[in-house]
Amino acid sequence: MTTLPIPVHIVSLGCARNDVDSEELAASLEADGFALVDEPTDAQVVVVNTCGFVEQAKKDSIDTILQAADLKGDGARAVVAVGCLAERYGAELARELPEADAVLGFEDYPDIAARLHAILGGERPAAHTPIDRRRLLPVAPKDRQSAEAWTPGHAPASGPIARRRLNNGPSAPLKIASGCDRRCAFCAIPSFRGSYLSRPIPDIVAEAQWLADQGVKEAVLVSENSSSYGKDLDIAHPFERLLLALGEVDGLEWIRVSYLQPAELRPSMIDVLTSAPHVVPYFDLPFQHVSVRILRRMRRYGDADSFLGLLDGIRERAPEAGVRTNVIVGFPGETDDDVHELADFLREARCDAVGVFGYSDEDGTEGATLDGHVEADEIGERVEWLTSLVDGFMADRAEDRVGERVRLLVEEIDGDEITARAAHQGPQTDGTTSLTGTAPPPTIGEILDATVVGAAGVDLLAAVEDA
Repeated sequence: MTTLPIPVHIVSLGCARNDVDSEELAASLEADGFALVDEPTDAQVVVVNTCGFVEQAKKDSIDTILQAADLKGDGARAVVAVGCLAERYGAELARELPEADAVLGFEDYPDIAARLHAILGGERPAAHTPIDRRRLLPVAPKDRQSAEAWTPGHAPASGPIARRRLNNGPSAPLKIASGCDRRCAFCAIPSFRGSYLSRPIPDIVAEAQWLADQGVKEAVLVSENSSSYGKDLDIAHPFERLLLALGEVDGLEWIRVSYLQPAELRPSMIDVLTSAPHVVPYFDLPFQHVSVRILRRMRRYGDADSFLGLLDGIRERAPEAGVRTNVIVGFPGETDDDVHELADFLREARCDAVGVFGYSDEDGTEGATLDGHVEADEIGERVEWLTSLVDGFMADRAEDRVGERVRLLVEEIDGDEITARAAHQGPQTDGTTSLTGTAPPPTIGEILDATVVGAAGVDLLAAVEDA
């Protein structure tokens, strides 16, 4: 007798790295008795891939689990939490959230289908006790590639790609590494994602070709710290080699790199990011702050002058380059003068996109132990004030682009409304570009040349050039 596939719905929260993990879970489930469905109301089991980065992300993850649990009895039989929040808190999360039928860690991923079958059969697996995943890999980066510790997203690409796309858009994330060796005082990610581990170049290129064969035109290279790529591969210039190799993938039009540490960018890396075939000149640089005193307390490096010098060097090579950054306000010890110094820097930096975040203590981080904590109300006021300034700075930068020739990736078509992104606009975060004057109509995934004719906030209006 043929057994019908069990409908499963995956909710992916947080960053693009999590999205890749979700697609790998989807492939594993689909290969072993499950059928992916688009709506949670059609599923017997809902898998929530949680985010555990900051307080708001944790809340969103818990709220999503509770919403999924409300569906039980209306078709859904089980709700399972996976991802960073589940890995980070394990048994503690399971105790505090009995609405979830299971809380599974990263070590459960290779056997995810068996775990779900068991849960649907009535088992309630014990949640794991979290560990510092940095201890799973050797301290010396050169020894990590031969280590036996399992890391999500690092299965070799010697056979079929173990990934199933959960959307059909023309852009897709491509994981190049996992973990982080930095010790930023505000960040807990290394403790639950582990030490830095690069994927070999051939594996990344094979997956990029698979994505291109699926119709993907833009690969967004993701990791916790992309500028560290290859530090554990024992080859010269691994970052540059990777981008040049990806530029030869048939069908891939754009290669975008996310999350580059300003202190780690070498001139040769900037060169390849601004000149290599199919690599868009886009710099995702999380400066976090510019006050030297605050940066040192954050265990980060640099200052306003060095950051502005870095941006000048980028724009000398590629005046059209896109720049986005994130900053944190309210870190312990921060004063009003520090915030004003940050605002002055952001005015001069002329970034296309800026994320302003209020500091909050994270379990197990050095920042939580520091003196000089800023009151929550004051942090909120600083976030609101700086955000209002930044909105104006970003709008001014968009206005600067009026008259500029841009390349566009068409993402959505709704009747006469055509939405695209310019090369300087990262997916989901950096605004979009609306098109006018397109005859014949373009197709989703098409790359067009256009001229910017207007701006509204960070969003642009562009006229397509005649063929």
